[in-house]
Amino acid sequence: MPKPSDQQPDSPEPQDNRRVPGPDRRKSVVDQRAFNTGLERRRGPGRRRSDFMKAAEEGEMTHEQFLFIKAIDAYKRVNDKPFPTWTEVLEVIRKLGYRKTVGSSLKLDAVEDWTEPADAPAFPPNEEVVDDAA
Repeated sequence: MPKPSDQQPDSPEPQDNRRVPGPDRRKSVVDQRAFNTGLERRRGPGRRRSDFMKAAEEGEMTHEQFLFIKAIDAYKRVNDKPFPTWTEVLEVIRKLGYRKTVGSSLKLDAVEDWTEPADAPAFPPNEEVVDDAA
């Protein structure tokens, strides 16, 4: 009587269902995103992260980044707001001394670009920030 290991199977081995190798699809990648605002986080083909972004993502912040993080953190603690609104974030940015003195490099639809003098006040007199909580 033959041993089970010596017996030939009645049917051929099951076929491998993996795809047959073809042309490398990655070589023909084309960036087909509809929007090109300058704000895209995904790099896409041929786009590399800037040294500014690489350093921040690896935990090495510039003085500017660290100051901004500390200012937002202080705002959240003082006002007991774990999630400030975008208007509140802009308020902190303006209080840090930032002004819009150069035209935008972003491509945004339905928004008019503008600039202001470098010595413009953080909040013009007719737009003074009012704290309703007081």
